[in-house]
Amino acid sequence: MSTKGVNRKEEILEAGLEVFADKGYYSTTTALIADKAGISQPYVFRFFKTKEELFIAALNRAFDRILQTFKNVEARPEELVTKMIEAYEDLSVSNPNEIAVQVIGISVREEAVKNTVKKGLSNIRNYSLERFKAAGIENAEREVTTFQARGMLCNIAYFLDLPELIDGSQNQ
Repeated sequence: MSTKGVNRKEEILEAGLEVFADKGYYSTTTALIADKAGISQPYVFRFFKTKEELFIAALNRAFDRILQTFKNVEARPEELVTKMIEAYEDLSVSNPNEIAVQVIGISVREEAVKNTVKKGLSNIRNYSLERFKAAGIENAEREVTTFQARGMLCNIAYFLDLPELIDGSQNQ
């Protein structure tokens, strides 16, 4: 694929992330994504055969970015969990569409999407568990479950614009 083709595919993926985050999976059409990307609808299909394929690419982008974010965290063992939480919170601010796509992905019943979400969450869990064990964190299994549950709660709170779910603050 040429550099121009790679760039166009990237533009379509970014437009897809934005439209899926705004409209959800079922209300998004490839026509809306094409419009957002400033291209014709048939051009979307040069890079993604179906809307589902594009959504799965968006999900994979989100999960890959989360894993990379966690891999980039440098911390002493006693600070690891806190630093990983902070890194995820920063990621939520810098890439809000990816956070929304994760939340939306959980509700999609198509088997290929469900499998992508399962794989993404499992990869994050496995990496976090490995990292927690390597840091000597006590009860690493339980801690990683709590860590991942907090991440999901952060996603929901962000998606719903309901920060008091995680920090006790009140929207005024």
